Parts: sequence; C-alpha cells; structure tokens
Amino acid sequence: MEKTMLKWLSSLRRLTGPKMDAMDGEMAKGRGTYDRQTQKPVLRCSICNGEQVAGFKDIRTGKFEEITLIRNPGELEVFMKTYGIDEISREY
Repeated sequence: MEKTMLKWLSSLRRLTGPKMDAMDGEMAKGRGTYDRQTQKPVLRCSICNGEQVAGFKDIRTGKFEEITLIRNPGELEVFMKTYGIDEISREY
C-alpha cells in the first residue's frame, strides 16, 4: 500500500510541473523564475470560489506564470520568502 502511494505521489509531482509539489506543501526548489526587471509578483484571486494562485506577471506582455496554489496564509508566506517578496498585488 505504501509503495503504491509513493508511486502515485511521484506521478502526480511530474504532472504538476512548476507548480507546488502536491501533498507535501513545499515549494519545489529551483522551479519557476522571477525577473524583477520584467515581472511583478501577483496573487490571482477568484471571486467565485476564493481560489488563490501566486505567480508572476510579465510587465510588458501581461502573461501570468502560475507558480503555486495558495490554500492558507502560511503558504503565501512561504512563497513570498522563497522569492524574497515584500509586497504582492492581488488581481480578481
């Protein structure tokens, strides 16, 4: 049973790509890039279901790069510490 669960988690992590590693609540190290010159940190918030996704928005193109799903204030704090962010804007 335990081997099956570990295999399933491993498969799930491969599928999530640059987003947060599922189930363990830790940001994957070295994934996603943040260029302070061309990107700004953004927290995208859904007005329908309250879902929040942290990522970076290209200042020139407006393209949003999702980094991680934020499920609680602690995860937002980890995201901000990981990337050295003091302030993050919200978009609805």
